[in-house]
Amino acid sequence: MNYRHAYHAGSFADVVKHAVLALAVERLKAKDAAFCVLDTHAGTGCYDLATTTARKTGEYETGIGRLLARDPRELPAELKPYLGAVAALNGGAQGNGGLRWYPGSPRLVRALMREQDRLMALELHPEDAVTLAALFQRDPQVQVRQGDGYVGLKALLPPRERRGLVLIDPPFEAADEFEQVVRGLRQAYRRWATGHYVIWYPIKQRAPVAAFHEALKATGIARILAAELLLRPAEDPRRLNGSGLILVNPPWPIEDQLRSLLPALAEILGAEAGGGARVEWLVPESKRPAA
Repeated sequence: MNYRHAYHAGSFADVVKHAVLALAVERLKAKDAAFCVLDTHAGTGCYDLATTTARKTGEYETGIGRLLARDPRELPAELKPYLGAVAALNGGAQGNGGLRWYPGSPRLVRALMREQDRLMALELHPEDAVTLAALFQRDPQVQVRQGDGYVGLKALLPPRERRGLVLIDPPFEAADEFEQVVRGLRQAYRRWATGHYVIWYPIKQRAPVAAFHEALKATGIARILAAELLLRPAEDPRRLNGSGLILVNPPWPIEDQLRSLLPALAEILGAEAGGGARVEWLVPESKRPAA
């Protein structure tokens, strides 16, 4: 309960997570049928980068700030949905000088939704949940609840639309968070095996991540893709050296998009020797769940 994302809004990890999330939402829009997004750890929804909190760490300067400092013509085309949402939130301003507000995942998803789509956002922290509810209080397409995101995976799935995406983005404060994620995904998948799932995770050292990947393989769930970006080798447990995303049932052609996007992002975000990008199938499509 001590984690507050305001200190980290717009960081390199946010850039990777939100760029991939935007691509996944855009793929859902390829069909006219309505979809629903469930955000299990939604935060406050929007962050003011001019606050003392954000400036204390300045993480946005080496994250979204690096992207906006580039000539837009030099940036990968896969960033267009994500950067478009950031620009719209800042009055359409281009460049780092026009950056004041950063969208959290619920605000980003809402910016990309159509009039037939729906967002369900859960936030455990009481104050943050109030802030999030106020952000969407007049929006009939957004439902905000204060509560445990893992409970929501059981209570709110499958959505009535039967199409959509689940974002699982916990703070990873708890020592057993990786185990909670695996349990939550297993329960959610039993209820909604055709949904798309996007799971964010931190990379400090390789061993905990390797164990997490093995636990995912053991669930019997098919089509699990891992995408990672490291700024430096995963050797120092005191630092966030990189971050990864697990995509279950990733929509086509997001695998190809990630293989193009992530190496470009690694260069823009200043990956050091020993860093870089990786996209790997943990469980390929050919392997189906156990009966």
